[in-house]
Amino acid sequence: MAAEAVCEDIKAAGLAGTVDLAVMFVSGSHVKDMEEMASIIRDQLEPGTLLGVSGVGVVGTHVEVEDQPAISLFAASLPGTEIHPFRYQDLPHAEPGDEPALRRLADAIGSQDDLRAVFFFADPFSVPASSVVDAMSHALRLAHPEEHIPIIGGIASVSPTPGSNVLILNDNAMRVGAVGIAITGDITVDTLVSQGCKPVSQPWVITDAQRNIIKSLGGRRAIDVLHETVNALQGEDRKILKGGLFIGRVINEYKDRFGRGDFLIRTVLGVDQRSGHLAVGDMVRVGQTIQFHLRDAETASEDLNLLLEAQKLRQPAIGGLLFTCNARGRVLFKRADHDAAVICDALRTIDDQALPLSGFFAAGELGPVGDESFLHGHTASLALFRQRRP
Repeated sequence: MAAEAVCEDIKAAGLAGTVDLAVMFVSGSHVKDMEEMASIIRDQLEPGTLLGVSGVGVVGTHVEVEDQPAISLFAASLPGTEIHPFRYQDLPHAEPGDEPALRRLADAIGSQDDLRAVFFFADPFSVPASSVVDAMSHALRLAHPEEHIPIIGGIASVSPTPGSNVLILNDNAMRVGAVGIAITGDITVDTLVSQGCKPVSQPWVITDAQRNIIKSLGGRRAIDVLHETVNALQGEDRKILKGGLFIGRVINEYKDRFGRGDFLIRTVLGVDQRSGHLAVGDMVRVGQTIQFHLRDAETASEDLNLLLEAQKLRQPAIGGLLFTCNARGRVLFKRADHDAAVICDALRTIDDQALPLSGFFAAGELGPVGDESFLHGHTASLALFRQRRP
C-alpha cells in the first residue's frame, strides 16, 4: 500500500520513533482510503502530530504528481519545539476590531512568546477561509506586535463536490471544517509567496469605491483608466492579456516606491460598461493604491526564481512544504514538475543534497505578503524550515 511504502522510506532515513510532525498529502482514488492511511502512518511512525489534506495533486522532491492517485509524506524531527494542533470548529469567532475576541483566538490557535508559524488546511465548502485567515492574522499581529508570524497552508482541492475532501488531524478524519498547527520553539519557518505577476500600468489611487467595486482611479472613471492601460499594451503583453487582467493592491501605503512583494494580487472580475465601474476579487477602499498586472508562465517562473535567489543567501533549509495552485502545474507551464523542480534545484541542504520537499495542489494558497497573511489564488506558497541555531 502507498502509505506503507512512504513509511518505509521514512524509516530508512532513520526517523522512525523520532517524528514530531508528519503531514500527509493525498490525491486521486487514494483519498477514499485516507483514514486507513493515516492509521498506518500513526502505527508505523508514531508521529507527535499528524496532519493531512486531500488535493488534485501532490508534490515531492523535484516531482509533482497531478490528477493521479498519490501520497506525499513530510516527516520531521524537530527537537526543542512544541506543536499545538487545533480545529477550526474549536476556534472562537473574532472580528478584526474586537481585541478581546482576537486575543482569545490567538490563545486558541496556540500563540506563545516563541511562536514561529501557523499551518492551516481548510475544506472550501464549509469554512469561509478568507475571513478566517484575516481574523487569525489580526489576532497574531495583536499578540506579536514586533514579529511577523506567517499563516501558511492551503485549501483542499480533490473534488468540487461538498463532502468529498478529507482532512486529518491525528486520529480524526473530517470532511468539513479545517485543521491546523502552531509551531513554537527552537525552529525558524521562513516563507515566500510567488504571485507570478508583473505590473503593466502606473500606480493609481482609488478615489471612489464601495466594497469590491472600484468606481474611480485618480479622479477618473475606472473603466477609462482600464481601457487606457489595455490599449497601451504591446507585443507579448497583449497576448498575455488573454489570460486575464489583475490588480495589485499595495500592502504598505507608507512606502515611497512599490516593487515585487509589495502588492496583493487579485482578479478583475468584471466591468460595467454603463457605470464605468470595475469589480475585483477583494474589498477595496478610497485612498488605497493599485496597479494593473498580467500573469503568464514566463512571468510566474521568473518571479519564483527571483524570490528563491534571496533564500539562497540564508542558512540552508532542512526541509520545505509547498502549496501551489491547481491552476499552475501543467495547466500554466505546459510541462510537469515546474515549481518543485525549480525549488529543489535552487535550494540545497547543508550537506548539498536536494531540499526535502512535500506539498499539494490547492484550491487556494495561504501565505504572508508584508506582515499580513492572506488567501491567494494562482500562487506558489513555500514554507522553509531552518534550524534556529547552527
